[in-house]
Amino acid sequence: MRKSVSCFAAVAVLCLTVPLRADHHIETVLDGLDNPSGVTIQPETGHVFVSDSGAGRVIRVVDGKAQDVITGFPIDVYGKGPKYNIGPLGLAFLDEDTLVVGGGGQKDGDEQLRVYKIPKAGEKAIAADKMEAQFKLAPSDETKGEGNFYGLAVTKGGIYVTCNGDDTKGWVAKATRDGTKVGPFKRFLATKEETDIDAPVAITVSPRGELVVGQMGEVTVPNDGLLTFYGEDGKMLANFETGLSDVTDIAYSPKGMLYALDFSWVDATKGGLFRLVAKRDGNAQTVIAKEMEKLDKPSAMVFGKDGSLYITVFGTADGDKKGGKLLKVEIGL
Repeated sequence: MRKSVSCFAAVAVLCLTVPLRADHHIETVLDGLDNPSGVTIQPETGHVFVSDSGAGRVIRVVDGKAQDVITGFPIDVYGKGPKYNIGPLGLAFLDEDTLVVGGGGQKDGDEQLRVYKIPKAGEKAIAADKMEAQFKLAPSDETKGEGNFYGLAVTKGGIYVTCNGDDTKGWVAKATRDGTKVGPFKRFLATKEETDIDAPVAITVSPRGELVVGQMGEVTVPNDGLLTFYGEDGKMLANFETGLSDVTDIAYSPKGMLYALDFSWVDATKGGLFRLVAKRDGNAQTVIAKEMEKLDKPSAMVFGKDGSLYITVFGTADGDKKGGKLLKVEIGL
C-alpha cells in the first residue's frame, strides 16, 4: 500500500508563487549526440559535461563544440518497446578535476561507479578504464546484482546513486566520500519497498537537505511516476503521485523551484519539462506537474549558477544523424 504522509517535509520546497511562463527561449547547444544520458557543470570553469551514452564517451562543451574527455565505455541495450544503446549515465563533480560517472553498459553486478581525474580542456582524452577508483554492487545469495547507475546526487559526506538492477527492491546506493576520496559503495535505500513503485532514476538534494527521488516506474505504464522525500537516515518523509510517466531527472532552480523531466516512454509526444507545484486541500497535499516545454525524450538536466538550464534529449534520428541534443533554456526558471 502506498503510504500517505503529512505535507510538513515538502511544503517549503514545493509551494511556488512565481507564475508560469510559456515564452522561455530554448537554443540547441549541440546536436548529433547518441542518447545523451547525463549532464553536469564543472566547478570553476563552468564547462558543461555530457555523457554521450550511446557513443560510449563523456564530452566537454567548449565554445559550442564537443571535446572528448573519456572514451571507450562499454555499451549495452536498455528498454522495452523502443530500445536504446547506453553506456555512461549519471555524472557528478567532486571538485574541479574529479568526476564520478555512473555506468550503464555492463550486466547487473558488473556495472561500475567510476571516479576519474579528468584532463584539462584541450588535452588528450583518457580511456574509460583509466579511473582512479571503481565500485560494483555484486549479487549475493539474498540480493541481485545492481546496474544502470542513472542518477547521482552529491552531498558533503556521500554520493547517492539510483540503480536499476533488482526491481523487487529499487535500490538507491550510497558511496561515502571524504573530499575526493570515495568508498565504500553500498546499497542504502530500498525505494520499491517504500513506495510500491520500482525504477528509481531521478535524484537530487533539496535546499533543506532531504534526498528527493523520482521513481520512473514501469516504462510500459503511463502516469505512474512518483516524487519521494527521504531524510538522511533513509526514512521516508513524504510521497507524491505526479501524473508523469517516466521521471528521468529532477532539479531545483536557483530560485528554489522544483522541475522534472518526463521521458514518457509509451508516448513521446507527452514528454517534456515540468514544474512541480504543491497543492493543498485541507490537511492533504498533492503535487501537480505543470508543463513548461515539450521535449523529445528528455533524459537529464542541470542548472548553472546564472540560472540557465541545460537539458539532454535523446531526440529522433534523421537518417544517419543521431537525434540527441544538448539544449539550453534561458535564465529565469
